[in-house]
Order: sequence, then structure tokens, then C-alpha cells
Amino acid sequence: MPRRPRLAAGNLAYHVLNRRVGRLPLFETPSDYIVFESILAEAHTEFRIRITAYCLMPTHWHLLLWPRQDGELSEIIRWITVTHTQRWHVQHETTGTGPVYQGRFKSFPVKTDEHFLTVARYVERNALRAKLVRQAENWRWNSLWRRAQGDAKLTAWLSDWPVPPPRNWMMRVNHPETGEELETIRVSVQRGRPFGDEAWVNRMANRFGLESTLRPRGRPKGS
Repeated sequence: MPRRPRLAAGNLAYHVLNRRVGRLPLFETPSDYIVFESILAEAHTEFRIRITAYCLMPTHWHLLLWPRQDGELSEIIRWITVTHTQRWHVQHETTGTGPVYQGRFKSFPVKTDEHFLTVARYVERNALRAKLVRQAENWRWNSLWRRAQGDAKLTAWLSDWPVPPPRNWMMRVNHPETGEELETIRVSVQRGRPFGDEAWVNRMANRFGLESTLRPRGRPKGS
């Protein structure tokens, strides 16, 4: 297993993904989604984690986090998943029946430049890509919807971005990605490969023992 990167605070964002065991439904009712969003709000208050973007999907979730401190990501995601597992079992009256999640979360570091915007777009476009809505901002359970409402209360636990979004951000999110963009991000999802320009990716891989994530492998399945 490659070592997890440990970098100075503020240098990196992270895309984080986890899904229900067996790809079973994780969110079935509005209350299921609301419970998880309340946990994100608690994580923001408790850990001061910067939640820049997110999307909750029926079987999994995506977070784009921008940690403040070195090494805090694993602790925060562990708290989120354990807390959600406990509340999920209580809500569904399934305590003691086994795991909710398939295992350890997947994550990859993201360079905080234009590559951050590429990943943010990927995250906020998930429901549209899955054809759950016709416009990305219409998916109630993501950060784009919250920001589109123009209500400060809805965005209280969302943070500013390390890279300002362009003025036409909503239009950009609704525009399809290229096949190359999707392939590159999905490889990073599957392998934990740093996401940035080639020189930066190689530097991060060499510095933090992630060289194995750069070796070619078969085409990943969609996420």
C-alpha cells in the first residue's frame, strides 16, 4: 500500500469518495440525505474542515475538502464515516447487522490551481452525469444547489475555494466533460494518484511514495 501524503496545511485539496457496501443504496429518502449533510455541518464546526464542494448520490458520496492542517484528513473522514454509520443503523433499525460502507474511503490530492476547478466540476456534475437531473444545480443534495439558492444559511458550512470559480461556473458545470478529463479523474479516484500537471504529479509521487499510482493499468470503471 502506498503511503498517504502528508503536506503542509493549505497546499492541497483532496477529493474523497466512499460508497455503500455491495453498491447498495446509501441514501433512499430525503431524511437519509439530510442526516449526512448534518454530519458535514458538524464536521465543519468541530474540526474547522473546509468543505469546498460535495455531491451525495444514491449509493455513494463525493467530497472535495481543503484541509487546514497536516494529517487531519484521515481523522476527519474517519469521524464522518463512523458517525454516519452509527446514525444510519439507528435510522434504519439495523444496528448490529454489519458494515454500511464497502471499506476505507478513496482519496487523492488535488493541486490548488485550475486542476481544483476540474475536480470541483466533476463533483458537482455527478447527478447530471448520472441523468438524475437535467441541470446540475437542480440536484438538491450537492454544493452547487446550495450556492445557487443565494441563501447564506445554506452555505454556512461551505468554504471559499483556493481558486475563485469563473463567473460562468454553473454553465461550465452543465457542459459535458471530455472523455480525457473523465478518464484522468477516474484513474486518480481508483488509484489515489495526485491530480495536477505532469511535473507536479511526478514530484508528489516521488516525495510521498506514490510511484505505484503512476504505473499504467487497465481502464477504470466509472465512479
